[in-house]
Amino acid sequence: MKLQPDQFEATAITGYGPGWVAVNGEKLHTSFILTSQGQRITWECDSFTHLQEHHFKQLADLGVELVIFGSGRQLRFVPGSWLIPLINQKIGVETMDTQAACRTYNILAGEGRNVAAALLVESLSTKPTD
Repeated sequence: MKLQPDQFEATAITGYGPGWVAVNGEKLHTSFILTSQGQRITWECDSFTHLQEHHFKQLADLGVELVIFGSGRQLRFVPGSWLIPLINQKIGVETMDTQAACRTYNILAGEGRNVAAALLVESLSTKPTD
């Protein structure tokens, strides 16, 4: 039984490692947002501690059904109040570490879902914090 599509129609995350994520083979070393419709937006934050409420307001304007938030090298949660703009737009949010978010994005985008991955790509010199 074949469980994967013959073609991956959405923009794909093709690899990841410490300090980078690859989109369709291009290595990116900064945080970004990727939608299953192929839109790629620079996300101006280089560590979890630099995230602010306005980063999540930006996600509410994407017109997607689900945002997968990759919180960096470890699983960390933002204050719930930051998610209110997404909740008001009836956009679901799932939080996981960035590697898990990359895998989950590919699965959902490959199924044709209207999703976005907001991926925090921390530089190697940035230490994860709680």
